[in-house]
Amino acid sequence: MQKEIIIAGFGGQGVLFGGQVVAYAAMDAGKEVTWIPSYGPEMRGGTANCTVVIADEEIGSPLVKHPPLAVALNLPSFDKCEESLAPGGTLIVNQSMVDREARRTDINVIMVPCNEIAEEIGDKKLMNMVAVGALLSVLPEITVKDVEKALEGHLPARHKHLLPKNYEALRRGYEAAQKVPA
Repeated sequence: MQKEIIIAGFGGQGVLFGGQVVAYAAMDAGKEVTWIPSYGPEMRGGTANCTVVIADEEIGSPLVKHPPLAVALNLPSFDKCEESLAPGGTLIVNQSMVDREARRTDINVIMVPCNEIAEEIGDKKLMNMVAVGALLSVLPEITVKDVEKALEGHLPARHKHLLPKNYEALRRGYEAAQKVPA
């Protein structure tokens, strides 16, 4: 088994942290993992993405051209991910930031209103965890519990008070993605 994932958006959306948490969860579950961040020079508003590769065996290359899984948190990322996604792949989309349907018919698209769900929970910064929860709905190798454990084990002490809301964001994203018809 080898799963390749790209998470993309702009700086300030928690793109890199979302990928890092997925990587930690897979690593803590005994999987082989690579995580490669990529971002523009701007701190907020510039492009940001990361690649996560999860495998049962040693990973030959961390580079991914046509991933089977991608998460797009804004419209420019949606455009780019839709184009590069492997045929038959699944694209998780932050519906809050994307105002169009997919043009490709050979991929699965799961639209989740990540921003709105995060705001309902009470913190718009949780949007990335909503998206990670949605990703987990199509990534059976990692469970919501695995990611919760990764957050608990790797979140800095000064942010531990945010764990309950992060857990809720994960679960709400997972549940929202489950409701989208295939």
